[in-house]
Amino acid sequence: MGYVKRKYNTKKVGFSGTLDPFATGCLIVATGQYTKLFQYLNKTPKAYKATLWLGANSPSLDIEQIDSLKEVPAFHTEEIESILKSLQGELSYYPPKFCAKKINGKRAYELAREGLEVDLKTITSTIYDIKLINYNHPFIHFEATVSEGTYIRSLGALIADKLGVDGTLSSLHRIHEGQFYYDNEKALDPFTHLALPANIYTGDEAYVELGKKLSTEYFEKREDGVYLIETENFFSIIEIMEDTVKYRFNRIPKFEETPCTA
Repeated sequence: MGYVKRKYNTKKVGFSGTLDPFATGCLIVATGQYTKLFQYLNKTPKAYKATLWLGANSPSLDIEQIDSLKEVPAFHTEEIESILKSLQGELSYYPPKFCAKKINGKRAYELAREGLEVDLKTITSTIYDIKLINYNHPFIHFEATVSEGTYIRSLGALIADKLGVDGTLSSLHRIHEGQFYYDNEKALDPFTHLALPANIYTGDEAYVELGKKLSTEYFEKREDGVYLIETENFFSIIEIMEDTVKYRFNRIPKFEETPCTA
């Protein structure tokens, strides 16, 4: 985070989510007021490439805490492909004990590192696609396109369980988050990546820029919903509900600083 602050000369930096310490790839970073836009970005589905190491066991389900290695028999490629195919669709499973979910105000990985009990509830993710890239025993290389919030480490553990052996991820690379791909920290215009429809305000723009009460009669679209509106100097996000206009975010400056990188 310090590196980003220095590079872009800003005091406020935010990330759209997390990336496991051993992982590489795309991570959306925003500066200043643009961090407010994360919830509206079109950043799903996400795609990953991963390597599952058969015979390796780790409580964190990655290479950071491997505690045992066993030789396991080789499998037929067709069996692995069948298992991967069986995981497509909605999938309920337990997140890794070493994850950022909070339990009574504390991160699960903090409790796990202290040797304390980690009681996590099952979550449901959508596996849109999962395919075998290569199998070079004992390593299974696969690619998965998934919904936001999916734990690929848990997905790897499910594959190993179905094969009846220990297994942990030895590599993980996030290919993209929705429309966002890693491109050497290239600056992006976040307003071209919002999952929001645009609306046109036909009244006095000063009302918007000063945060004054707005009337639906001055909007081109008056149906209930959340919209992006633009003035000469600012962007705003408003919500129309039952003929009432409410500001979600107001006076987001037009690119006075680098808004987003990926």
